[in-house]
Amino acid sequence: MTVRRPLSLLLALSCAVLLAGCGASSGAPAEAPAGAVAGFPVTLDDCGVRTTYDRPPRRAVSLNQHATEVMLALGLQGSMAGTGYLDDKVLPEYQAAYDGVKVLSRQYPSYEALLAEEPDFVYGGFSSAFDEKEGRGRDALGKAGIDTYLNVEQCPSGPVDMDLMDREIRNVATIFGVRERAEALITRLHEPLTRVRERLADVEPVRLFVYDSGDKTAFTAGGKGVGDEIITLAGARNVFTDVDKTWADVSFEQVAERAPDWIVVYDYGEEKVEDKKRFLLSNPALADVPAIRHRRFAVLPLSSVVLGVRAPSAVESLARQIHPDRFE
Repeated sequence: MTVRRPLSLLLALSCAVLLAGCGASSGAPAEAPAGAVAGFPVTLDDCGVRTTYDRPPRRAVSLNQHATEVMLALGLQGSMAGTGYLDDKVLPEYQAAYDGVKVLSRQYPSYEALLAEEPDFVYGGFSSAFDEKEGRGRDALGKAGIDTYLNVEQCPSGPVDMDLMDREIRNVATIFGVRERAEALITRLHEPLTRVRERLADVEPVRLFVYDSGDKTAFTAGGKGVGDEIITLAGARNVFTDVDKTWADVSFEQVAERAPDWIVVYDYGEEKVEDKKRFLLSNPALADVPAIRHRRFAVLPLSSVVLGVRAPSAVESLARQIHPDRFE
């Protein structure tokens, strides 16, 4: 269990470890307290929860695909006691590392199954990872001596963009004491964004509608999530960018009124992409929509349109689908 100390004591400890005392002008550095870890303690404020880490977690559990892949991308599989809830297969470059981590459940593990692994840290990609009704609330886990961290897309204090992706990666790297790995990873992840920016210079954005699911209404991407940023960087304009939510239900009549030129279908779960396309093509409310008349569909896996390491490659994938002439 990570001990939460008063702020005054935290400052004193930080100064003793890093600076040989606050305000010290000269003299030999003070010795670090016995058992101290270089670079620690560190304190993070995350979605309303303030946590101080005296050392890196040793038995972490990741819940949700993007949380798991952030940890694997940072080379933290050796600090993982388990994982749960994938929407897709993990990226091929992380498969070997993932194979060495215990899968606790196909979706979210029960509170009892989670505690059985004796974790000291749980990293959730979605707020649903910390469902209070299921006993996995952050308060309940904290009382059990388990620190928690929630992906910052779930509680943004500003724009949800690629800078926020960088912050997410840096936060996790800070918790585990591997900050240098974060910088190397961020540099690599920004490479496709640079390529796309160069290829799409002066491109005219197309009007695009996200179809996640739904038959009575359409579950789509609003303007508050990284999905909206992915659309913009790929040379398109989300027709529901004005909706002040990450996800929202809209009517098919609203979709028709906004007349998208393209539809991007999110691929996940049991429902096949081709079935989703057939449903949209047969929906009479959408008959006059340009994207339907010209059968302009793009496809992205759901795991790539949330705040994780796949977001930059999603930008390039979508850009190649809707602006193929720019990539010839």
